[in-house]
Amino acid sequence: MTKYTVSFTKIFDREFDKLSKIDQKRVMKTLSLLKNSPFYPSLRTKKMEGGDDTMESRVNRDMRIIWQFDEDDGNIIVALDVGHHDVLKG
Repeated sequence: MTKYTVSFTKIFDREFDKLSKIDQKRVMKTLSLLKNSPFYPSLRTKKMEGGDDTMESRVNRDMRIIWQFDEDDGNIIVALDVGHHDVLKG
């Protein structure tokens, strides 16, 4: 089974830093699952609306991680953004 590497954008880092310590811990747990199996059932991973290859995975009922596979290396997940579901939907 492939284990993925996760890289983080500046946007992800900035938004992660704004989260409470409890939410940061939840995100870290989700990232661990994502590294091992991006389509693990509890993540409820799906393509975001819009037609590109951006994915959305669930941290909990209220929070999501937005990510995509690296264009050059499919074993790298690029974490684009994280936050509360209503904020990410804009």
